[in-house]
Amino acid sequence: MPPLPLQPGARNLITDVAGLRVGHAEDRTLRSGVTVLVPDAPCPASVHVMGGAPGTRETDLLAPDKRVQEVDALVLSGGSAFGLDAASGVMDALAQAGRGFAVGDVRVPIVPAAILFDLLNGGDKGWTTNPYRALGRAALDAAGRDFAIGSAGAGHGASVAGLRGGLGSASVRLEDGVTIGALVAVNAVGAATVGDGPHFWAAPFESGAEFGGLGPAPTYPPGVPLRTKRPGEATTIAIIATDAALDKAECQRLATSAHDGIARAIVPAHTPLDGDLIFAMATGHARAPVDPVLLGHAAAACLSRAIARGVHAASPSGGIGPPAWCERFGQG
Repeated sequence: MPPLPLQPGARNLITDVAGLRVGHAEDRTLRSGVTVLVPDAPCPASVHVMGGAPGTRETDLLAPDKRVQEVDALVLSGGSAFGLDAASGVMDALAQAGRGFAVGDVRVPIVPAAILFDLLNGGDKGWTTNPYRALGRAALDAAGRDFAIGSAGAGHGASVAGLRGGLGSASVRLEDGVTIGALVAVNAVGAATVGDGPHFWAAPFESGAEFGGLGPAPTYPPGVPLRTKRPGEATTIAIIATDAALDKAECQRLATSAHDGIARAIVPAHTPLDGDLIFAMATGHARAPVDPVLLGHAAAACLSRAIARGVHAASPSGGIGPPAWCERFGQG
């Protein structure tokens, strides 16, 4: 019997997972931005890093043996290490709203973050005050159930081999009622498309025509792709979320499984030059029994789709940096 197809949720966004909101803020002059995922209530989360050059904040807290069990938000940002300050803006706003881990009379919002490198993409980086704190707060203020993909938020200044990168999202609803969503900023050393053509590596997992409907490439190059970035200049940072009831250890296992989705959508992936990282979060809204094998496979397939959607939806580059997919291949 053939496997059942994995159907997207109503929005085909990570916010199909009940209880989640996503907000973006970007600066077109800076050519960079921030994306924030905020749950309606704190929930368990963990992380798994497979790239060789990550940039992170508060990720040690997410190990299963650490005391803090829940997070208040997750941040994806451009700006390299400067972008880690976006989490400070999110913390400020959440603290003012009374959210956070209780330490006596004080609330400390738990806001892990990861960054990508977009400092050499042609934007004006000559700031005197780090702009990412304000961008983080603006992204949180903009958070809602619907949000843009493509050249938005943390993916605004991103690139992949030969093309403009982007911010992607996708979702899937399993037969048992569990929903899984992916959110990803794609800024990789590797390529999201096959050879010199428009076909995506993620094509076998496409739902409908969500990134062009071109199907698999007619041929696949046998050689090793050329390197287009230097060490420290690339990363794919992502969030997998589900409404299944998982603890931190199960979230970490889900994040680990989801890395297959990067490897199926970007070639090569997980290189020493990338900072590839996946957060996983569980809201617990669905109480159906969880099949961890199916959950992990669905998360990986969902992330592959989100990566391709982010690159496919990127806006024209304006002549700065590599072209968008729509410019290079003349398709929308």
